[in-house]
Amino acid sequence: MRDWWTQWLINLGWSQSLLLGTLDIVLVLALTYMILVIISERRTLWMVRGFIILMLASALSGRLGLPLLSFVLEKLVIGCAVAMAVALQSEFRRFLEQLGRGEFRQLFQPDRLAIPKSDSVIDEIVEAVKELSKNRIGALLIVETTGPIDERDFSVPGVKLNAEVSKELIQTIFQPKTLLHDGATLIRGSRIISSGIILPLSGRTASRQLGTRHRAAMGITERVENCICVVVSEETGSISLAERGTLNRPLTIRKLKESLEALLSPIVDREAVAPGLLSFVRQIGGKTRALVSRLLRLPSTASRDKK
Repeated sequence: MRDWWTQWLINLGWSQSLLLGTLDIVLVLALTYMILVIISERRTLWMVRGFIILMLASALSGRLGLPLLSFVLEKLVIGCAVAMAVALQSEFRRFLEQLGRGEFRQLFQPDRLAIPKSDSVIDEIVEAVKELSKNRIGALLIVETTGPIDERDFSVPGVKLNAEVSKELIQTIFQPKTLLHDGATLIRGSRIISSGIILPLSGRTASRQLGTRHRAAMGITERVENCICVVVSEETGSISLAERGTLNRPLTIRKLKESLEALLSPIVDREAVAPGLLSFVRQIGGKTRALVSRLLRLPSTASRDKK
């Protein structure tokens, strides 16, 4: 009886250890999935994968008893975590806000935004920019890429429009005699959300040839990663495209269209990031169940062979 009780306690401890280890792995995978849902961009995803590899290498070096390597990797992980918090501050802020409001379901749901197709909305934007550049009318367009922009990132939100994108409307908004021509216009999907938006200016040292519109385009794309800005110079009519704080100029109409198609089209590639992790987890779960079932069958098979 005592031997049976001792064996039961040993099995209970082993089962508890296995359960806690499985729970630990599941929670880490869930946290990784939430991060991938929030990031949702391929280029930034490589940075997150590199950070995860560093963490795994740090944990593995600690288990293998390599103190010096473990110390270096641990400090490197801390430095990379701080750098990522600065580079992805808007994504982490949204994550903390959803976590604080208790919106746990939204944390596991990728944002799906209707990206404009190359043969419709992009053509309307390009045609409008072409006419504005030809007539040397200044313009600033904010185009969302992977998700909606928080209005708190703007200095002044502007006037709500919620109108269908058209070249005529864009040209009318930026006419010098209109009340909204000095601000920026926000485009989300196939809709013009608002106009007359005042944007924060970039703190970088810029060329004297760049006006307020160019510095505002650099400023908002530095602060928010899920948008690009198209700028038309009022003095020269030159066309510029701002992305992640970098200003590409001058651009031809053809180059502008190619850039917009390249930046706005791969929505399927972005949305496949998080579901790919789910399929990977399902594969691991299936292999784990198969391995456990084989282990459970071993004693019964051995007893049959003895008989």
